[in-house]
Amino acid sequence: MRAVTLNEVPSVPAVAEVDAPRPEAGELLVKVAVSSVNGFDAATAAGYLQGMMEHRFPLVVGKDFAGTVEALGEGVEGFAVGDTVFGVVMKPFLGTGSLAEYVTVSAGYGVAHVPAGLDIKDAGALGLAGTAAFDSLTALDVAKGETVLVSGATGGVGALAVQLAAATGARVIATARPGAEADFITGLTDADVAAVDFTSDLAAQVRALAPEGVEAIMHLAGDGAELAGLLKPGGRIASTVGLTQEAVTGQGVTVHGVMADANAQTLTALAEKAASGTLRVQVTATFPLEQAADAFAAFGAGTLGKIAVTCS
Repeated sequence: MRAVTLNEVPSVPAVAEVDAPRPEAGELLVKVAVSSVNGFDAATAAGYLQGMMEHRFPLVVGKDFAGTVEALGEGVEGFAVGDTVFGVVMKPFLGTGSLAEYVTVSAGYGVAHVPAGLDIKDAGALGLAGTAAFDSLTALDVAKGETVLVSGATGGVGALAVQLAAATGARVIATARPGAEADFITGLTDADVAAVDFTSDLAAQVRALAPEGVEAIMHLAGDGAELAGLLKPGGRIASTVGLTQEAVTGQGVTVHGVMADANAQTLTALAEKAASGTLRVQVTATFPLEQAADAFAAFGAGTLGKIAVTCS
């Protein structure tokens, strides 16, 4: 099959022919229709995950997938050949990812059915970013009327986080450059979202909107320790990018480290929201598998929202 591979890290992902996978006991073989590029994939290619996870070369990259079940491993229940599914590759090693024509995934973790009304392209870009946004909001336990700052709001996770936070009834402040980025953010939801320019005096802009500080922060980008200074006493910050409690010692705030847990319950909840139109997956660019290197370059350049890759 054709797949986006790395023969070493760091290196630029390239399309190559590799052996197609076969489902082991408890696994699904999925013919991938759509995948997407995530920060995790870029980090893998850059070599940042060396020493943290086993790398099996040639390493097929990719976490998100949406497609059709082609075969079932022994003992699989709840799925049938022909089912349309989506999710996140959640294996304990790197090497058999989803930027490929086929992928094998555990039937018990990281996969759910695509409901009627959810476009396959949106499904293929929803899993990892949606789960990260969902888990961040859950960790923060935001209440109606609280103010939430989303730092890194223009990316795939951020665009979903803004919508999910606004849906709780929270007041949302989101970071974006003036112009197209700010317009993108404020157009994500019918709720009133305030865009603040992170390239200028961010603290002053946030304080102008929330003089006593914000109750919660979704830390998806930026200096987490500095951002924590914008919290009210007793505030909390959920970080997907490695902020620790030790980094904000003495500030009287709580740090929640978030590792996306793409369980079937969360994936199903996200899919239902997307199918109903209450959550919009912002796919702003699409590349064929053969142009995967261009997709990674576009991701690195900061494309708004999600970048999809069609695999078949």
